[in-house]
Amino acid sequence: MGFDLSLTTLWLVLFVIFVVAEVATVGALVSIWFCVGSLAAMVAARAGTSLIVQVVVFLVVSIALLVLTKPFIKKVLKQKSEPTNADVIIGHVGVVVEEIDNFAEKGAVKIDGKVWTARSLDSGKGIQKDSKVKIVKIQGVKVLVEEV
Repeated sequence: MGFDLSLTTLWLVLFVIFVVAEVATVGALVSIWFCVGSLAAMVAARAGTSLIVQVVVFLVVSIALLVLTKPFIKKVLKQKSEPTNADVIIGHVGVVVEEIDNFAEKGAVKIDGKVWTARSLDSGKGIQKDSKVKIVKIQGVKVLVEEV
């Protein structure tokens, strides 16, 4: 009976770990299926089945739930991206207001009256202050530029 109790405790501990992982990743379902699988394995442990059977129950329930619900949940929880108008500056020409040096991780350009952190598209090439640059793409909060 002590062996069964320790296996039940094992599955309970795994359940708690999966719940904590799920709570820690708010907005992204990552371990909910394993929570249910560990509960099913815990029931199997309480029923006195062998460890092999418990592991099989855990895997079958977890994988089945994952396969059956993931596409549906992904569709329901699909996060809509908020379009911004930042991409309208792509292709515009700006002026370097702080020398661009990718290695020193510094540089800024002024585009349409706004100053953006900038990096050179050519990682090995710095761009001097007051140079004209073309905005090639936006990467996070930085613009990637090439000299005109």
